Amino acid sequence: MLRFFQMVLISLVLAGCAIKPSIDDPKLSDRELDLVEFFEGRTTAHGQFQDVLGNVSRRFEVDIKGSWNGSELVLVEDFVYSDNTTEQRIWTLTPKGDGAWTGTAAGVIGEATGQIKGDMFYWTYTIDLPLPDGTMRVTFDDYMWSLSDKRVLNIAYMSKYGFPLGQVTIFFEKK
Repeated sequence: MLRFFQMVLISLVLAGCAIKPSIDDPKLSDRELDLVEFFEGRTTAHGQFQDVLGNVSRRFEVDIKGSWNGSELVLVEDFVYSDNTTEQRIWTLTPKGDGAWTGTAAGVIGEATGQIKGDMFYWTYTIDLPLPDGTMRVTFDDYMWSLSDKRVLNIAYMSKYGFPLGQVTIFFEKK
């Protein structure tokens, strides 16, 4: 029986690794994602967390206020979860040239790093994620695609110690 559970765990890990997109995947559009243009001003987002077994366990809405000072993009994210808890995260993102970005926010371990290529932004970071009963250190691999001038789709793969926990799907809409 233990052997069976080990095989299931290994299969889940391999499946979690195999289903991620890549920044080098062929582009499906000729759009160019511009983080400053999209996130400056007001944006709203709707999202949910889904575990590796497909169970949706948490939904949320986010009100985002973005400001650009010429060298940094600051995003003030106000979350409201389906259980009526709230959270605020403030990101400071800095362009590094050639589509590369870095970022910081409270709880982020070290620095987040990202790369824009065409209509896609790949973003990765480790964070002490606030949960209703404490925090959990997890790693996110976020993939964002520009769908239109007013819409961005984000799928974030969440893992702990390299083991997939699930994914967060977010739909951003510029106001």
